[in-house]
Amino acid sequence: MRVVILDSAAEMARVAGKESLERCGLLANRHGKRLGRVVLGLATGGTPVGLYRQWIEHFRAGEISFQSVTTFNLDEYVGLSSSDPRSYHAYMQEHLFDHIDIARENTHLPDGCAEDLNEAAASYEWQIEEAGGIDYQILGIGSDGHIGFNEIGSSLASRTRVKTLTRQTRSDNARYFDSMDQVPTMAITMGIGTIMSARSILLIASGESKSRAIRDAIEGPVTSMVPASVLQLHPDVTIMIDEEASRLLAHCDYYRESEANRVRLKSVSLGVTQGREFP
Repeated sequence: MRVVILDSAAEMARVAGKESLERCGLLANRHGKRLGRVVLGLATGGTPVGLYRQWIEHFRAGEISFQSVTTFNLDEYVGLSSSDPRSYHAYMQEHLFDHIDIARENTHLPDGCAEDLNEAAASYEWQIEEAGGIDYQILGIGSDGHIGFNEIGSSLASRTRVKTLTRQTRSDNARYFDSMDQVPTMAITMGIGTIMSARSILLIASGESKSRAIRDAIEGPVTSMVPASVLQLHPDVTIMIDEEASRLLAHCDYYRESEANRVRLKSVSLGVTQGREFP
């Protein structure tokens, strides 16, 4: 697990935005390599907005295209139609899809208004598999440590399904609704097993309100009571956070030193590739 601590939420969004595009092959990295088709797992909420703005800026600058991209979102509320401005369908249109050249038929979100929700969840899981699985998954984290809408106690092997939302999650999301009573009580979400099947994962978090969840996810035991802690078992996870979100971590100095060494080694490797000599 790679932990990257940045000075501010704005800096985190800038770095995460560029690195995610490089890692999934949309933005040529320093080796000049681009990939073919790519499947992205996307998140909603307040934190990813800054990352998506970075993607949009790179697109408007003519540096990237999303024509070869297929996306699958983590979740959707049960009972909100895709046209509801509070739905995650509407969120994705507002914050990303309306501003880039992605084909609408290549964007996927769970159907929270399906007549048979269990069938819709199984169908969504099948669609992900048919697309070849997720290459690069973007995650946020709830204040109680949930990822997607996999609430506390979720099976660490779970696949896409319907989940009941905790009162804490509904309270955290109430700012997007007129009242707490309007916040849905259920959602369709990718399961933890689905998320862990992604080839690479980037989790981003900012603010003091996420500091406990970040501490428990990175430095606590792997437990279903902190669903994000399962990321400790994934072979390719990056967690990018700002200073406020890192404040409860016991080993910040080590994470910073590790990242500095990673950057140093990457620079040396690039220099050797380009034929430069290093002392």
